[in-house]
Amino acid sequence: MSGNGNAAATAEENSPKMRVIRVGTRKSQLARIQTDSVVATLKASYPGLQFEIIAMSTTGDKILDTALSKIGEKSLFTKELEHALEKNEVDLVVHSLKDLPTVLPPGFTIGAICKRENPHDAVVFHPKFVGKTLETLPEKSVVGTSSLRRAAQLQRKFPHLEFRSIRGNLNTRLRKLDEQQEFSAIILATAGLQRMGWHNRMGQILHPEECMYAVGQEGGCSVPVAVHTAMKDGQLYLTGGVWSLDGSDSIQETMQATIHVPAQHEDGPEDDPQLVGITARNIPRGPQLAAQNLGISLANLLLSKGAKNILDVARQLNDAH
Repeated sequence: MSGNGNAAATAEENSPKMRVIRVGTRKSQLARIQTDSVVATLKASYPGLQFEIIAMSTTGDKILDTALSKIGEKSLFTKELEHALEKNEVDLVVHSLKDLPTVLPPGFTIGAICKRENPHDAVVFHPKFVGKTLETLPEKSVVGTSSLRRAAQLQRKFPHLEFRSIRGNLNTRLRKLDEQQEFSAIILATAGLQRMGWHNRMGQILHPEECMYAVGQEGGCSVPVAVHTAMKDGQLYLTGGVWSLDGSDSIQETMQATIHVPAQHEDGPEDDPQLVGITARNIPRGPQLAAQNLGISLANLLLSKGAKNILDVARQLNDAH
C-alpha cells in the first residue's frame, strides 16, 4: 500500500465512525493462530471495521489432570466464551468445530465455517522412534491421546500398542512426549500441527481406514463415534462408525446421497436460514437438507445394527474408570 493509503487508513481508524468488532477466543497458541487468521480474512472483506481480539481461559484449559471424557462437562472449551457472547462482552467467537457442543445453546448460530483443511489425524513420534509407524512401534509402546474416538479405533487396528490419556495444549503435549519417557508417540490433528508450523514433526498421517475423524470435526473427543466423508461426481459419501472403548466391538456403514447445487438459487430467500445450528445464507436449502438427511439416515442405520448398545457400554465403562 502506498504512503498515502496508509495515512488514509490511519485517519479512518482515528475517526469515531470506525466500528469495533470484539472477537472472543481461547488463550492457547493454536486458538490465537486460528483467530488471527479469521480476523485477517474479515479485515480483508470489511476494511471499514476494526477488530479487537479478547482471549480468555476455559474450563478445559484449567482442568489439565483429568481425561477430557471424564470431566463430565459438555462445553469444556466453549462455555466461558458462550457466556461472554450472552453478556454482550464479545460480538462473535472463533472455535474449532470439534470443541462445540453437538447442540448449540438457544440464540446462537454458526455464522461461518472456514475452508476445510486436512481433517485427518497425525502421529508425532518420540525422537528415538522417528522413522517408525504405529504398526512398527515395539510391542506395548504407549501412545498418548486425549480422545476416546482415536483410542478406540487405533486399539482395534494396532492391538500391540497401549493407549493412554495425555492432556494439555499442543506445546505441553509435545514437551511431555519429548522430555518424558512415558510416551512413544502421540496423536494430534494434522490441521493443528500445520497451523502451528510443525510439519516436520508429523511422522505419519492416519488414513480413514486406520482412524476416521470426529463428526464435522465436531462432536468432540469424548465419544467413540467417527466419520469419513467424500464428494465424488455429485455424490456425497458418508461412512460412520461406533466403537467399544477397547476397539473390540465396532459397527461401520457407508451411505450416499446426491447433492445437487444449482448454478444459482432456485428457491427464494429463507425465513429461517438456520439448519443444524449453521446459518448459511449463500448455500441453497436443497443440498443442506440432503446432507442433513444423509447424516440422520446413517445414524438410524447404525442404531438399527446395535450402535446404541455399544455406546451405552462405552459410556458406563468410561464413567466407572
